Formats: sequence, structure tokens, C-alpha cells
Amino acid sequence: MVIRLATARYSVAMRRRGVPARGVPAIVTFAAVAALTALTGLAADAAPKQARPKPATEATAPRDAGEPLMAIVSIKSQQVTFYDADGWILRAPVSTGTKGRETPAGIFAILEKNREHRSNMYDDAEMPNMQRITWNGIALHGGPLPGYAASHGCVRMPFGFADKMFDKTRIGMRVIISPNDAEPMEFSHPALFSPNREAIAAAPAKAEALPREAAEAAKAADEAKKAIATATRETASLTASLRKLQSLKTRADGELASAEKAVAAAKTDEVKARAEDLKQKAAAKAADLGTQLDTAKADSKSKLDAAAAAKEAAKTAQTRKADTAKAASEAKLALEPVSIYISRATQKLYVRRPTHKPAPDGGGIVFDATIEVPVTIRNSDRPIGTHVFTAVAQTGSGLRWTAVTIDGADDAKAALDRITIPQEVLDRIAPTAIPRSSIIISDEPLSVETNYRTEFVAVLSTQPQGGFITRKPTPSVDVYASSDPVQGDGFNPFFQRSWEPQPPQPANTRRRGGQQYWQPGTNWW
Repeated sequence: MVIRLATARYSVAMRRRGVPARGVPAIVTFAAVAALTALTGLAADAAPKQARPKPATEATAPRDAGEPLMAIVSIKSQQVTFYDADGWILRAPVSTGTKGRETPAGIFAILEKNREHRSNMYDDAEMPNMQRITWNGIALHGGPLPGYAASHGCVRMPFGFADKMFDKTRIGMRVIISPNDAEPMEFSHPALFSPNREAIAAAPAKAEALPREAAEAAKAADEAKKAIATATRETASLTASLRKLQSLKTRADGELASAEKAVAAAKTDEVKARAEDLKQKAAAKAADLGTQLDTAKADSKSKLDAAAAAKEAAKTAQTRKADTAKAASEAKLALEPVSIYISRATQKLYVRRPTHKPAPDGGGIVFDATIEVPVTIRNSDRPIGTHVFTAVAQTGSGLRWTAVTIDGADDAKAALDRITIPQEVLDRIAPTAIPRSSIIISDEPLSVETNYRTEFVAVLSTQPQGGFITRKPTPSVDVYASSDPVQGDGFNPFFQRSWEPQPPQPANTRRRGGQQYWQPGTNWW
């Protein structure tokens, strides 16, 4: 009513001033809009204002910070927070993947760092202070922040913040990307690792001594192989000599038999005398060859016995070599934090530990993945959620733990209550568990991005994964390290083909997807 009255008055005033009638409607319309805007502003001032969420800003905890143990990216709040053993230490705004190229929510770890990386996929774009979390190109790096999700799947951080964090993090640091806000909470549970003080104290000495023992065992195995080779050559030569002597003895026996027949058939004394002479010579030759053959057989038996003993010694040496190499490997790995992934989807438990060996096809390090076993999950048909339990510090009685939940079908305690970790796995890894060790429980299978040179990669199938789908994933590569402790440190196969990774679903960005293939030496960004 007020707007109509104002419009009518304004129209009359315009006509009095000589404005043509055809020009009045446009002016009147403008006046109406102006009046409406003014009234709206007055109404807004009169009504209580609804508070908008504050944009994320950089912040530093008001205390001395320790080494970062994990980073949590909140897609909802567009914020990353780094945590040490005592809580958050640094946070900053981020820009995650835009619609259709969404940053996948899930569990990751830093795989590689490069201060001056450039994109192979997006016009050679600069990606300073890049910290890779998948080999198909998802990473944390410095970049422009428009205040909303705008990347092609990476997590952009402020340039200065990315530069500052580059030197603070280490390869293997856990990166959790959560669809909502999440933070680590203090947590305790009897199923968590209970390290043994004596085992931890003895680990460095074992890690130093066992490789020497393994090297000695490898040397002994090599010497045993050489002994077998020598014995094999000798027995082969002796066997050939035996065959030759046996042939000569057979021929000599034949000549003797012929001479005896000639003697018996002789009709005259002269013929008989010649036959007797030939018989004596044939008998002497057969006797001599018989002596040689008996001597050769006796020598052959001792040589064959020696060769058999050498083979048995080599077999024993090879077994000891393998055992000591494995023990040396375990001793080295005992000094490293251990990570366990338990998947409800595959009903399996996987173990990861860094070896610090460079990957043979370039980029990153190799992770030991020799433990993969079935696991018992009670009520396995019921969702369990995705939870990350992290050992953050040593205590007088063991380890202090935190828990982070990014998909809460069950709470963290209820999820852990449903798991029974095989005792043989606990016996191998729990006694020497140290800070930075972790246990991950999830409904999800491991992503195909998990391979011999990654820690665990798992993404939430209920969240968009466009950032995966638009990239070429890592190929399935089998990499085996030598069992020689000098050449290969005794590590077993690093990649297990028995996994059941998340299958490709390129048609729906909200389901498990993004499973193309990465080629060594190529970063698909």
C-alpha cells in the first residue's frame, strides 16, 4: 500500500514537471524499487540480525608447539587444523574441491613433499609447498583462497601458512579429511596396544646387531652355494670317469673272454701259445681296469657323500639366512610407528610400517605390508563408522591415545568393542608400539590408491569423490625386495594383491570412484 501511494505521488509530480507520459512508467518503476529497498533496509534494521558463521582465520595455539602428529581438514568449515600430542597448534582457512571435483573425505598420510611443484594436469599451475597425500594427485599446497571450495580436488592453504608447515611435517604424518568438523579426543581402551618397556629398550640394540648377524648368515649361505658348485663339478667329472672306466672294463672283460675261447679252440701248440699270451695280457688289462674302477667308485662315494652334505649345509644356511633376514627386518621395523587398518567391508586387518627404502620406480618410500590377516568383527552386517585412534605420547604405563571420528555409525568405543585383533598380530607389533602408531577402523575397503609406497588411503563412499574420478590413479604394481639383508634389508613383498579395494564408480561422484591408473613418473594434477 505504501509503495503504491508513493508511486502515484511520484507519477503526478513527474507530469507536472513536463515529463512525457511514456517516460513515467520506467521512472515510476525505479522509484518503486528504491522505495522497496529503503523499506527492506528499515525492516532489516528493526529485526534482530542473524549471525553469519565467521570465516576461518589463521591461528596459533598460545603455547609451545610440539611436532605435528596429524592434520584434520574440515570440508564443512573450509579449515585445516594441525595437532601435536597436546592438542591443536595451528589452523588456517583452506579451499577444497569444487562441485564435480570434490576433495574426497577419508584417511590419508603425507607421501611426498616438493617445495616447487607444478601441475602436470592443470596448465603447469604452480603448487608451492606441495605435500602429496595420494599418488594420483591429491595434495595439500599453497594456493589462492576465495573463501569457498574452489580447487580441482586438492586442499589449498594460505601461501605463507603452507610455507611454514612444509618444514614442520614429516612423511607419513596422518591427514584426515572430514566432511564435518572433527577433532581428536582423549581416549583409552583395553584393546589398544600395550607396549613392553623392556622390548622397547632392547629394540635399538637388536636393530643394530641383527643386520650384522643376517649379513654373516648371508655370507655363509653364499659360501655354501660355492661349495655345492664345486662338489657338483667334481662329482660330474668323476661320474664321467666312472662311465669311461666301466666301458673300458667291460671291453677288457670281453677281450679276456675271447682269449679264453681262443685258447680252448687252439689245435696246435703254436696257436695255443699265442692265445695264452693274449689271454694273459687281456687278464692283466681287465684286472688293472677293475682296480681303477673300484678305486674310482670308492672315491666317487666319498665325493657324492660330500656333495650331499654340502647340499644339506647349504639348505640349512639358506634357512638361517632367511630367518635372520626376517629378524633383522622386524628389528628395524620395531623402531617405526605401526599402523593398522581394519575394514568391515573386507573383514581383514592390514598393517603398515615405513621402511625408509626409496621406491624403485621413483617417488616416495616403500612401506612394509607383510601382515594381512582375517579379523573378527562382531555384528559385521551392521555399520561401524570410520574412526582413527592415534598413540600421541608415551606414559608411565604405556601410550596415551586420542580418537577421531569422521563417520559415526558407532561411537569410537563401541566400534573398538566389536573388534578382536588376532593375538599373533598383537604379539608381533604391540610390544614395541611407539607414539605415532595408529589403529583405523572403517566400514570402507582400502582405496586402490593404497599400494606398496603409501600408508593407508581410504575414502568415505557416502561422500562426493570428484577429485578422485577426474584423476588417473596409481597402477597395481607388484614390488618385491630381495631377501638379502645387504641388498634388500630382508623385506618381503610390499604389495598384496589379495586386497579388495574400492571398485571404480565413474558414473556417480557420490559413490566409490576415481579408479583410473597412474604411470610411474607422472603426477596427474
